[in-house]
Parts: sequence; C-alpha cells; structure tokens
Amino acid sequence: MFNAEKTKNDIVEWIRKWFEENGQGCKAVVGLSGGKDSSVVAALCVEALGKDRVLGVMMPNGEQFDIDVSHKLVEHLGIEGIVVNIKDAYAGVVGELEKHFGKFEGQAKVNLPPRLRMAVLYAVSQSVNGRVANTCNLSEDWVGYNTKFGDGAGDFSPLSKLTVQEVKAVGRAAGLPDMFVDKVPIDGLCGLTDEDNLGFTYAVLDRYIREGVCEDAETKAKIDRMHKMNLFKLQPMPTFQYEPEK
Repeated sequence: MFNAEKTKNDIVEWIRKWFEENGQGCKAVVGLSGGKDSSVVAALCVEALGKDRVLGVMMPNGEQFDIDVSHKLVEHLGIEGIVVNIKDAYAGVVGELEKHFGKFEGQAKVNLPPRLRMAVLYAVSQSVNGRVANTCNLSEDWVGYNTKFGDGAGDFSPLSKLTVQEVKAVGRAAGLPDMFVDKVPIDGLCGLTDEDNLGFTYAVLDRYIREGVCEDAETKAKIDRMHKMNLFKLQPMPTFQYEPEK
C-alpha cells in the first residue's frame, strides 16, 4: 500500500539533505508548466528549503493558454516567479535550420522547445546560485514520454521513481489544491492530452509498472515496445573505456 504522507516526508528530507551536500544556500530552480509534476516538485522544494529558496520559471513559447495556472501556483506557494518567453529563440533556431533543410518539422521540431527551456533553466540557475529540478515521473520516463536533454535533464529528481498516481497522492499530501494535482496534461501542440498521444491511460500504465498486470495484450505490447526503445534516455551515456598502455 502506497503511503503518500510518508513518501512526501521522505522526499522532503531527501531534498533537504541533497542541498546540504550539493548546494548549501542554493535555490531550487523549477520550470513551471502548470502541470502536476512541476507543481508537486515546487511544493516539495518549498517544504524542504523554504519559499525564499525556490524560484519558479515560466517559459511560454509565445502565448500559453494555461499559463495562469502557473501564476496561481506561484501565488499559492508564496515563491518568486519569473517569465522567460522562448518565442524569439525558438523562431530564430527554426529559421536557421530551415535555411539548411528547406523545412524543419517532425519530432525534432517538437523536441526543440523543451531543450530551449532547459537551456533557459540552467542560465537562470547559474544567475541565482541555483540547482535545476528535474520534474519527470516514472510513468512518463518508462515509455520515453520526455525529451532527452530537455525536460529529462536536471540536477536532482524528486519524482522520477513515482508513478503518475503516486505523484498525485504526494501532491495532495503536500497540501496542493486539486486544480494543480488533477489538471489534465495537454501537449500544447494540437490540443491532445498526454493519454491521447500515448494511446493508453496512466492508470493502465501505472498498474503495469507496479503490478505487472495489463489486461489488453495490444496495450501491453505497445508499452513494452516503447519502454525498450527509450531505455537509452534513462541510461548513462556509453563511454569508450580507454586503457593506457603500460
């Protein structure tokens, strides 16, 4: 049985200890998307470090229809929040690539904004003596629903061993209102939810991860295939082991 209160307290203590060892006095820099993961991470960092040591960074690509949720989270937690719009940077990179390739589209274009946002987070972090929070969860990592060197990066990762259902439970234990915990994630591209894009629900995925049970054979095969294809995102970079001659 998952104990959300205990898990929340354990994560808070882990964050506190990690900062004592890796960034005494540093701020936690959290990219706020308005979704449950970044909201929960921000709340846990506030409890661990205090509101003065948490900085929320909102990074819309032009107009973001739900950015008000992030502003409300900043107000709810009492933390500092800043907006860094990546629109011009995104347009500049896309324009340069189109000069070389004629057109720039597909997954490479989809993954560009998350990578630009991570570059912004590290620039902010270095400007405020911070450490960048990774906000990924186990469910999305399991099937590769993240961007390598984008939202998959960071200095510390409080939620990467928790499923979506567990993250939500921890968020409630942290005292977050339902509007932050239960907000349906949308890709921001074509208006589809994350579950629409995946082709199965997080409830189904989470049960398979924790219990090994998936009643639909086709869904099980799809999850297994996605997991295998995306393992490279979670593993350390392969390095050639050079041994000098003696």
